[in-house]
Amino acid sequence: MTDTVRLALDAMGGDHGPSVVVPGAALALARKPDMTFLFVGDEAKIRPLVDAEPRLAGRCEILHTDVAVRMDDKPSVALRKGRWKSSMWLALDAVKTHRSDAVVSAGNTGALMAMSRFCLRMMADVERPAIAAIWPTLRGESIVLDVGATIGADARQLVDFAVMGSAMARILFDLDRPTVALLNVGVEEIKGVEQVKEAARILREEDFPALDFRGFVEGDDLGKGTVDVVVTEGFSGNIALKTAEGTARQIAEYLRSAMGRTWLSKLGYLLARGAFDTLKEKMDPRKVNGGVFLGLDGVVIKSHGGTDAEGFASAVEVGYEMVRYDLMTKIRQGLLHDHGADASPASLAGAAS
Repeated sequence: MTDTVRLALDAMGGDHGPSVVVPGAALALARKPDMTFLFVGDEAKIRPLVDAEPRLAGRCEILHTDVAVRMDDKPSVALRKGRWKSSMWLALDAVKTHRSDAVVSAGNTGALMAMSRFCLRMMADVERPAIAAIWPTLRGESIVLDVGATIGADARQLVDFAVMGSAMARILFDLDRPTVALLNVGVEEIKGVEQVKEAARILREEDFPALDFRGFVEGDDLGKGTVDVVVTEGFSGNIALKTAEGTARQIAEYLRSAMGRTWLSKLGYLLARGAFDTLKEKMDPRKVNGGVFLGLDGVVIKSHGGTDAEGFASAVEVGYEMVRYDLMTKIRQGLLHDHGADASPASLAGAAS
């Protein structure tokens, strides 16, 4: 652990840029005071917002650049125009050069993934990153990955996701052997695309000692919390994530409309306000904002692009937790433990560093 967690924030990322990033950082700092920030972006836009937040005084720096990755940029365009000079790249580079411990960005997911791979590189023996999301369930929380880092994954990559997700679950949920399952169209072994069935075969036959493979789960198992870690590829994972968020907002709107319809319903709301406030808190997608890019040689947190300051603060706090509890080292150790004799010398060197 370090005494102070240093976070590089891509201030120009997301739909709202510094107007959300700066106050979000201030909110997070109020809850986690052992943080400092490096805001990366247009200083003319960032400075007035920083000066308006007394809590940030003496706790932040600004690294100026007037180049920003747009939310609709293709990854190839973002790399061509933003490499070496955009707020997203410079925030990542701050981690590479040890100026910061982690990056938080609400920017373009594809661009962030591409730049992260070019700037930070991948862990040894891991082919591609995955975004791991903490998913609220009926029994607590689960980890779901990949929720949008890349589209498609072969069987071996799905197995890597399972190993990395289980390592994260061991840390966050204090479990010796987290339960893991593959998201599928049915629980029967004959169902699903070949990549998913092959990944299941590998996970069953290799009998990984640090995870308990439970086969397949379906979409409704995500909310039930049937297992600790649900593994899928980024296309279906991102659809599942956005569907869950939309459903939460839909139910909240139904309740709001129903509670204001008659004087009896308004009275009922007042009598049960505490319960409704608890429900609102549980269904608030801002509270679980912040996906972790696993597989990279550095801590990268992806915030939702359209979030507000409270949501961005949640993503900042995820970054804080990843650094404070040295999650990356523990994941490396978990990968080495699960890969066993297959671990390369480069892997061993990475875990020791």
